[in-house]
Amino acid sequence: QVHLVESGGGLVQPGGSLSLSCEASGFTFDTAAMRWYRQGPGKERELVAVIYAGHSFWYADSVKGRFKGFRDNTKKTVYLYMNNLKPEDTAMYYCNTETNFTNSWGQGTQVTVSS
Repeated sequence: QVHLVESGGGLVQPGGSLSLSCEASGFTFDTAAMRWYRQGPGKERELVAVIYAGHSFWYADSVKGRFKGFRDNTKKTVYLYMNNLKPEDTAMYYCNTETNFTNSWGQGTQVTVSS
């Protein structure tokens, strides 16, 4: 059974940084693309970053240059390093993967950017 557990969210001032983690289990992590989504207040869930198995990446234009993904296959963990945070980055951040044509989600971790 796929299990994803996010951590690392919190309250940060504009311009600050946060690091999110997602610990994975229940599937072959090494070959899986891992995704970070977010859903802000009153907004639809949006894809923020993809960390591919081959250590290539995709980022949404809204976070490009500020967010960076990383994966540690030995720990079965994927990270999202977020810098120069803006109030519009305030959202619940979710870790996601697709295995056997099934999407799996973590419970989410809240990021709030406010002064």
